[in-house]
Amino acid sequence: MLNKSEIKDIASLASKKQRDDTGLFVAEGPKIVSEFLEHIPGQIRKIYATHDWVAKNERFINNISLSTISQNELERITQLKTPNQVVAVLKKTEPEEPFISNEIALYLDTIQDPGNFGTIVRIADWFGVKNIVCSEGCADAYNTKVIQSSMASIARVNVWYDIKEEWLAKQKVAILAATLSGKSIYDQQKIVEGVLLIGNESRGVRPGFLQLAKAEITIPKIGAAESLNAAVATGILLSHLMH
Repeated sequence: MLNKSEIKDIASLASKKQRDDTGLFVAEGPKIVSEFLEHIPGQIRKIYATHDWVAKNERFINNISLSTISQNELERITQLKTPNQVVAVLKKTEPEEPFISNEIALYLDTIQDPGNFGTIVRIADWFGVKNIVCSEGCADAYNTKVIQSSMASIARVNVWYDIKEEWLAKQKVAILAATLSGKSIYDQQKIVEGVLLIGNESRGVRPGFLQLAKAEITIPKIGAAESLNAAVATGILLSHLMH
């Protein structure tokens, strides 16, 4: 049985300020929670789940606080339109400022849409990209929509916020900026290290960052669409840049 205090505390984690103050965030759904159980079980503070989920997963839970709740109670703590069996409260990972050597990293310039942001984290994880650096104004990595769209990849990718926006200027590796007017990605040689700079969904890469780029690259347009979704573009660019 959930008490009012628990319901209030879980609901409060929908707020970025509360997530920052407590160092906690929420993940929901069997697939995502099982990923966190596999990769960062020590950061799970408590799991709230229906009887069906508990019956299937209780053997995987060691030394983690577990509360079996009703469907009605699940609906009271979910941050999703359709609750799905299980809600976990986790401790946020402490990110580290990346030092780039013999690897490719992403730099996100004001990627604001949580779904886009989370998908980019998932794409980075797919391609083995370990570090994402975010400018001021990017979505919060622990926003519920980011967690859901990343499918728990946030547990494996270091997402660090460049609040002073000084990180790019300090890099010694090549910076490639994704723009609409750059060189075709098909003419770009693969790289073993560097930073791929992805701009805002509507405004692209800001001029100050663009000046730091060694080259601008683009995905040649064949049809009539005005632009590509930032996450889709990131996936296509990484697939052609990486060995």
